[in-house]
Amino acid sequence: MTTAPTHADLATWLIEAAEAVSGIVTAQRPTPPSRSYLQPVLGPLSAGPDVVGELAFRLEDLLAKEYPATPAVLFTVASYASALGWLTESLSELTQIVNLLCTHAGIPAIGTAATTPDEVKGFDLSAYSPQDREAVTALAAEAGLPPGLYLRVLGRALVACAAFAEACTEITAGLFEDARELMDESVSAVPLGGEGPGSLPTLVRSLLARMETAE
Repeated sequence: MTTAPTHADLATWLIEAAEAVSGIVTAQRPTPPSRSYLQPVLGPLSAGPDVVGELAFRLEDLLAKEYPATPAVLFTVASYASALGWLTESLSELTQIVNLLCTHAGIPAIGTAATTPDEVKGFDLSAYSPQDREAVTALAAEAGLPPGLYLRVLGRALVACAAFAEACTEITAGLFEDARELMDESVSAVPLGGEGPGSLPTLVRSLLARMETAE
């Protein structure tokens, strides 16, 4: 059996994971004018799978080393696995929303013809300033969408991006907090509940709280 890693080594793995997750939110990807309404989500959507794959590989590597099942190792595995599961779920939800946005925008599925989407009923550009009307009209024309639909899809993309960013922020904060507990060497046990030193990792408790709220 491999010698157990130090608390500092375990904390470093969680910190590296936290930094990788936080980087998804700020990832950028060039967006063609014809898809500008997806600009808020394309960066995270393109960077997310790589981070998920990286975290999955690191978790498999951690488990493959067959470290002694010390409280610190168990704590780290639980935190890491929770982060990976939460991120995977959030990325899946973002992908589903983007697929729906593409459908609203008339982007065809493979083997089907493109559609010409209709304008949002009751939409009126007169409430906008001349400069804003000109900008919206130009962007919508480049994207091949009516202005109202363009703004609707863009708005939903912004909301989806914000929700995903919030999830990434919670995951990052949880990983950093768990790393801090490891550095403080306050992890002495991993019971099924409780608060403070020796409790479940922050991310595990956060996920349990979300499950209770959903019920």
